[in-house]
Amino acid sequence: MTEIVRCPWSAHGDQDMVEYHDREWGVPVHEDRVHFEFLVLEAAQAGLSWRTVLGKREGYRRAFADFDPARVARFNSRSVEKLLRDPGIVRNRLKIESAIENAKRFLDVQEEFGSFDAYIWRFVDGRPIVNEWRKQSDVPATSRESDALSKDLKKRGFKFVGSTVVYAHMQATGLVNDHLVDCFRYEPCCKLAATRGASRRKSPRS
Repeated sequence: MTEIVRCPWSAHGDQDMVEYHDREWGVPVHEDRVHFEFLVLEAAQAGLSWRTVLGKREGYRRAFADFDPARVARFNSRSVEKLLRDPGIVRNRLKIESAIENAKRFLDVQEEFGSFDAYIWRFVDGRPIVNEWRKQSDVPATSRESDALSKDLKKRGFKFVGSTVVYAHMQATGLVNDHLVDCFRYEPCCKLAATRGASRRKSPRS
């Protein structure tokens, strides 16, 4: 039997990490609710491991109205106090309040661009960036695209959207394919990217 090769960050993780890598990471996302979900989760991860946040994903789904930004935007101070008592999420006041503020700003973007999806894909010219990394150490933490997106999100009032957080969002939602070339998910994600006219971009370090 041929051994399945995965990106090293997931290969030694628990089952949640493996399934997330195998089914979601790097797959192009075009649903606004999913984009909002990852904005909430990636911000919650700041200073923590992704494994920790992924383990609380269902808790977040329940606590944050199934990641409906319109509902989250209506959360008030009582909602914040309730969330601070919820063991199913990361109980950090700044992160909770930022998720509510980001929901409001998310609605602003939807109103301006028709959808958050239309807005965010502009930063990669509507096509996934397909990299050709060979080692995990080659994979960057930021890019010029994440720098530009981070700057624009901050200008619009979003919180916890530094370039590193934003780049993680881009990886998660398939704006960037950062699977290593020998990972079994690399080619399937390349094919999904190709449907939107993307081409592979050589790593300068490969």
